[in-house]
Amino acid sequence: EVQLVESGGGLVQAGGSLRLSCAASGFTLDVYAIGWFRQAPGKEREGVLCISSSSSSTYYTDSVKGRFTISRDNVKNTVYLQMNSLKPEDTAVYYCAVGYYCSGYESMYKFWGQGTQVTVSS
Repeated sequence: EVQLVESGGGLVQAGGSLRLSCAASGFTLDVYAIGWFRQAPGKEREGVLCISSSSSSTYYTDSVKGRFTISRDNVKNTVYLQMNSLKPEDTAVYYCAVGYYCSGYESMYKFWGQGTQVTVSS
């Protein structure tokens, strides 16, 4: 069964850090791009960051530049989203998704994980 599982979310104070993981099973991630999206309460889902199969990263949200980074470990079949200097406005459900290449459009991704909640308190 093809599956993506996000983990690492939780409650953190403003200024803190979290590292989200996106673990794949049933297929290997190394030939795919992995995007991270987030959806805050009452808002549409937005693209955050993506890593290509060649490990180049693309930001889709200016507010996370300099704070969030993305990386991949093809041996562990996992992609990570390192989030530093977290702000209350980063509170959202974070999703990872698999596509052939990076895009800020949800429709370009083939399948999605179930999401993990990140809550940043002020």
